[in-house]
Amino acid sequence: MGLLDGKVAIVTGAGHGIGRGEALELAKEGAKVVVNDIGGSVSGEGADKGVAETVAQIIRDRGGEAVANYDDVADWNGAKSLVDQAVEAFGQLDVLVNNAGILRDKMLFSMTEEDFDSVIRVHLKGTFATTHHAAGYWRAQAKGGNQPRAAIVNTVSSAGLQGNVGQANYGSAKAAIAALTIISSLELGRLGVRANAIAPGGVTRMSGGVVKDLEVKEPDEYGDDEYERLNPANSAPMVAWLASDEAMHVTGQVFRAVGHTISRYIPWTIGAEIETKGGPAKWNPADVGAAVNATIFGSRNPGLQMGGR
Repeated sequence: MGLLDGKVAIVTGAGHGIGRGEALELAKEGAKVVVNDIGGSVSGEGADKGVAETVAQIIRDRGGEAVANYDDVADWNGAKSLVDQAVEAFGQLDVLVNNAGILRDKMLFSMTEEDFDSVIRVHLKGTFATTHHAAGYWRAQAKGGNQPRAAIVNTVSSAGLQGNVGQANYGSAKAAIAALTIISSLELGRLGVRANAIAPGGVTRMSGGVVKDLEVKEPDEYGDDEYERLNPANSAPMVAWLASDEAMHVTGQVFRAVGHTISRYIPWTIGAEIETKGGPAKWNPADVGAAVNATIFGSRNPGLQMGGR
């Protein structure tokens, strides 16, 4: 018996790397999987239907059930077609794993409008579009008396939650997806839908282009029984658990799942509060500086404060 027996799952960007590992893991745990991937390059050019079909065939060869999907998740109708295919192929939809993404890394002063828009489109709009159409399906199910026990698992990154040079577009998208995850959990909880996110790790086509001299291997090219810290499938068991009914108590959370470690991100919190002296009054700019330096930074000469860290 697997954690996901009887479940139907969509995994976007499942042709390579992180998404591929997730699709294989969900199938291993008993889910019927819709393997989505447009089959483009790391930067988003081109298309190849064979990429998604290869992963679907691996699942079928291992005794599982899977179909391939080649829709562009950031296209409104494409995202709807993806959700519709899951329901038509397997009769239902229980799990949505949003992983599709591209990279166009450049410094702020070199990044073009297209570089920014294209990355935001695939990561953020793609996550929203699939979530929108899946939520519509689950809402109809709930209104029809068929209460969902569904899960969304989104993909974020330390580049968005902690920052990274050269990734203003990618980091902005990932930070926004973390917020979208929390909002989704608040809005969809009454429908029986949970929403969480993970920040995964491992060497993939995307990270291999950033960190030179690292061998890029697909998850199924690693040994089944041997742990390898660079395997992009290391985070997949966390995704499978979050997608399962065993995690019914977990929603609105963002986790880091890298190598053999799992941790939870603590959201933005309110720190120390300062008030004007003598009661409510408009701040004087000079007083702001002195109060912030002394109380919030803990020093009257705080120096350069990088990223609040």
